[in-house]
Amino acid sequence: MAAVDDLKFQEFDDAANLLAANPDATTISIDEPVEIPKNQHSRRQETGREEDDELLGTDDSDKTELLAGQKKSAPFWTFEYYQTFFDVDTYQVLDRIKGSVFPVPGKNFVRLYIRSNPDLYGPFWICATLVFTIAVSGNLSNFFIHLGKPTYRYVPEFRKVSIAATTIYAYAWLVPLALWGFLMWRNSKVMNIVSYSFLEIVCVYGYSLFIYIPTAILWIIPQKVVRWVLMIFSLCLSGSVLVMTFWPAVRDDNRRIAVATVATIVLLHALLAVGCLAYFFDAPELDFPAPVIPTYNGTTGVTKSH
Repeated sequence: MAAVDDLKFQEFDDAANLLAANPDATTISIDEPVEIPKNQHSRRQETGREEDDELLGTDDSDKTELLAGQKKSAPFWTFEYYQTFFDVDTYQVLDRIKGSVFPVPGKNFVRLYIRSNPDLYGPFWICATLVFTIAVSGNLSNFFIHLGKPTYRYVPEFRKVSIAATTIYAYAWLVPLALWGFLMWRNSKVMNIVSYSFLEIVCVYGYSLFIYIPTAILWIIPQKVVRWVLMIFSLCLSGSVLVMTFWPAVRDDNRRIAVATVATIVLLHALLAVGCLAYFFDAPELDFPAPVIPTYNGTTGVTKSH
């Protein structure tokens, strides 16, 4: 019987001796031989999905929409409904401004900064600051250009404020509205198209305009070359935020449509920058009438201005 028992439990004794010699050895249960590889494979798949979702900004989008719906459950005619759009702290606004000025290559601005809590506070005040900055800087630029000319008399051009306000706010609201409608339409045609909410698109456009505030101040420098270099630099930074945000949303669409969409976004953004620089800062100089100086014999004379 002893010999039979030794034969029966010999393999278990060997396993026990191996474990005693190497306690850190990895053991595999023969009862569930397939579960661990399946878990590893599923983890790899989940990691791949998370990377795609992080780039496209679709991870937990359903949960975000539900939470957004809960936050905005108040009727639209009440103050509480619009209060949710401004429920953001200073640190979040500064972080989003920093992300728009220093875009991270390969990172989605909506996914990284906006989706958790989209707001209108930052875009509204960025646009308002940009309006007054462009108007005031444009007036100062005109003053410095004609400074020292005897025929020039400085007159503040307050109409530039209204023109700048109409241009900036129309761009910051109408272009996102058109883009949101286009993405919704393409989403009904192509199932893989990722559609951002209108509030998220307004946030992206609003924060992308921040770089033009310090640029407009520097446009006071009366050198056209410096102004255009600053404009191109700001356009590259601001435009890269828009491209890295909206290209992942349209790249699964038809190739021509995707490229045309991104090109249109960049073109409209460039037209805004070029238009503001050309109208408010590089306007053609006007010929001011020469002053009339009375002479001693009762007649009047006109001095020539050079």
